[in-house]
Amino acid sequence: MIGRRLAIILPAFLAAGACMVGPAYRRPAAPVPQGYKEMPAEGAAAGLTWKAAQPGDMARRTPWWEAFGDPGLNALVERVDISNQTIALAEAQYRAARAAVAGVRSSLFPSVGVGASATRSSGVSTASPGPGQAAPAFTGYEVAVDLGWEIDLFGRVRRSVQAGVASALASAADLESVRLTVQAEAAADYFLLRGVDAEIELLKRTVEGYRTQYELTQNRFRQGVASGIDVAQAKTQMASIEAEAADLRITRAQLEHALAVLAGSAPQEFALAAAPAAVAPPAVPVGLPSELLERRPDIAAAERRVAAANARIGVAVAGFFPTLSLSGLGGYQGSPLSSLFSLPARVWSLGASLAETVFNGGQRRSTYLQARAAYDGTVAEYRQTVLTALEQVEDNLAALRLLAEEARYQTEAVSEAERTLKLANNRYINGVTSYLEVVTAQNTALANELQAVGLLTRQLTASVNLIKALGGGWRVSDLSAPASPKPPAAPDTKRKSPSA
Repeated sequence: MIGRRLAIILPAFLAAGACMVGPAYRRPAAPVPQGYKEMPAEGAAAGLTWKAAQPGDMARRTPWWEAFGDPGLNALVERVDISNQTIALAEAQYRAARAAVAGVRSSLFPSVGVGASATRSSGVSTASPGPGQAAPAFTGYEVAVDLGWEIDLFGRVRRSVQAGVASALASAADLESVRLTVQAEAAADYFLLRGVDAEIELLKRTVEGYRTQYELTQNRFRQGVASGIDVAQAKTQMASIEAEAADLRITRAQLEHALAVLAGSAPQEFALAAAPAAVAPPAVPVGLPSELLERRPDIAAAERRVAAANARIGVAVAGFFPTLSLSGLGGYQGSPLSSLFSLPARVWSLGASLAETVFNGGQRRSTYLQARAAYDGTVAEYRQTVLTALEQVEDNLAALRLLAEEARYQTEAVSEAERTLKLANNRYINGVTSYLEVVTAQNTALANELQAVGLLTRQLTASVNLIKALGGGWRVSDLSAPASPKPPAAPDTKRKSPSA
């Protein structure tokens, strides 16, 4: 009987629950230009380390760091992706957000409880006891199923589910943003370390050349051709370069320790063999500014938070309307136990209640105004995130363009400095000039060679930062709505063993 009544009344409640108050969501407009300021005109990008995107560039979905063609970098980033604790924290936060969605979504369904009780009592009987007699003891039994359901008449629960899903998607985008940031940090530190390796190797070769020059100066001093000042200057040059190399080894050790932490290891358990960078900056497909809205996970996270805030406005609006609840109970009640499950012992009840707050001192309006303000704040944060993304792309485009120009001049400077040093050595050997001219030429040549190494390192790190600013190949389509009621699981958790 209760089942037939539910079959009649539930469709009416469900039809009433089709209404959902609150504003419909539309992605807010963002200040996106037609093109990049630092992108040169067609045909002016020859020799630079980036390019305009071609159809299919972003469809290649290979790990972005493999574009550098460095096996050591590939092994490092894969290890970081597996073991970094910041990524693990973001992943746990995303799983918690997924679980929260399942909890909110459960409010859409009725709650059903089952209970059984046995009560022994005295003093209650249908027959009055005789004089001097106590009322007989009575044992009552009850087995019942109770149902409670708040009908989502005005969409409060559904708006809450929308907000939860949007927040979970924002958390998923946060995870990918953290992953990209950590990967880019590891790649940048890796190239900085390789740049230091190249500088140490250059200083090592320089010390060997200075040692030969020092021995030559000593021989000339013994022959009475050179002065003691020449010998002292040659020895000073050699010692100062050795000191500079020792200082660079401090920097290298610190970079190696930082990479160890990024890889989730203690510094004493992590080591990278010295190897100067042997790669060139790759060609990076840039695309259009509007594509950043689809390729940057931090922009996607900010946009999803706008959607969540919009849904919470609907929750606040639903608070102005009454709530409708359905309750039901069915089971058996009676005594003795042997006749509990008989037809006369059957009990049931079914009811509905409508409740509306008449006055609460403006609390509902306050909640609504807070929700509107929170929405406006998320819109501002979204637009600021877009502007920051555009700034980062422009900064790195400008850096790569100007570094490429600087590198061309620096190559010429290195060539001329080496030529000047060779001439100075010849003039000194022939007795035309003093050793001070050689020292000056040595310092100039070394400074230019170190500058050239530093420029290559800066180009590589700028390429990493440009790829990061462009989203690293990530797409908004990678996001998927959290499933329910299946147990939550983190997205794209590919566990790979490091290859090095």
